Amino acid sequence: MLMALFLLPAAQAALRVEITKGADGAVPIAVVPFELLGNAANTANVSDIIAADLQRSGKFSPIEKSKLIATPKDLEEVNYKLWRIAGVDHLVIGKLKVLKPNQYEVSFRLIDVFKGVQVLGYQFAANDNSLRGISHHVSDLIYEKITGQKGAFDTKIAYVTAERKQGVQPSYKLQVADTDGYNSQTVLNSTQPIMSPSWSPDGSQLAYVSFEKRKPEIYVQNLYSQQRDKVTSFAGINGAPVWSPDGKKLALTLSKKGNPDIYVLTLATKKLKQITKHWGIDTEPSWSPDGNEIVFTSSRTGKPQIYRVAASGGSPKRLTFEGRYNASPEISSDGRTLIFVQGEGNVFKIASMDLQSGYVQTLTEGPLDESPSFSPNGAMILYASTDKFKGVLAAVSTDGRFKQKLVLSEGDVREPTWGPFRK
Repeated sequence: MLMALFLLPAAQAALRVEITKGADGAVPIAVVPFELLGNAANTANVSDIIAADLQRSGKFSPIEKSKLIATPKDLEEVNYKLWRIAGVDHLVIGKLKVLKPNQYEVSFRLIDVFKGVQVLGYQFAANDNSLRGISHHVSDLIYEKITGQKGAFDTKIAYVTAERKQGVQPSYKLQVADTDGYNSQTVLNSTQPIMSPSWSPDGSQLAYVSFEKRKPEIYVQNLYSQQRDKVTSFAGINGAPVWSPDGKKLALTLSKKGNPDIYVLTLATKKLKQITKHWGIDTEPSWSPDGNEIVFTSSRTGKPQIYRVAASGGSPKRLTFEGRYNASPEISSDGRTLIFVQGEGNVFKIASMDLQSGYVQTLTEGPLDESPSFSPNGAMILYASTDKFKGVLAAVSTDGRFKQKLVLSEGDVREPTWGPFRK
């Protein structure tokens, strides 16, 4: 049984975010509760969403509402001296104006306390469906203004949930949600496993592996039209699809010739090019940001290690040498950092490598961390983990100083991938 359900009302529980490790040196910021002008029922709390976003970045430490020294609503009400004494660097104030049912005006101001000036301010139109998205967008603007780095709160994540109950058919769902776990939508519902979701560069499509016909096949699904196309169904393994940066190709793993190797499929022509050819297992491809290279996992030395090869083919070069198990590679959008799973015995952790110096840093504690995926701005890494024998999602800052978990109320959640910036 299989159903494509995207953009139907979400019936699943949202992922619940838990901060598990705060970052030392996070910048203090005060997000004052926005003034509500008019009557509104069941609207998203804009200021709460902004504060939560900034806290989840690990770079900011929002002041608790109960500890705010004042709650100014307008610029002229701000007592700069008072906020300076309190050690607050920045202040966010705003208004949510109800124009009519399901129609709002959101405005905010970002204030530099020490300079005593407003440094950012915008006004947006919103409705019930867009209010959370507008709130995330405001967070992005604030984050970028202060850090100089583009924010990634108003993006999406995809993941697979699994529920297995005795005497009941298993239920697997491919889902898409906001980065804080809200607004979860089901893309695909199946009684057979779903694996390896991958976002197209424009965020309009997902590629994934489905076992709905009792064998692995790769599909591409448009998230808006719901059109769903099978792109490979060869004998043996059809796995690990990942989009090229230009959105025209998929790198994938096929065993159509007997051994698992890396191939590149041109989607418009269905032309298939074999990139690796080796007796070992070559799998888990990922593209460099410029699309010129592919990194992948290979067992050609006897244990899983990470290699790079030209996207047109050629002789692969080994990248990882520390540890007996290194797999699931992905390169950051600036091309500087490689993230991967590093294993020792039965413990698997997320690690990173500076591609210029070769320096390797362990970012998580394990014991079963896998499927790392960069945020589009490269500041955070989303991955699958375990909590009390349950599959959960987790995220860690690229320096390892800030960690959080995203827990589903029922079932396991695995195979995360972070979507691109909105176009």
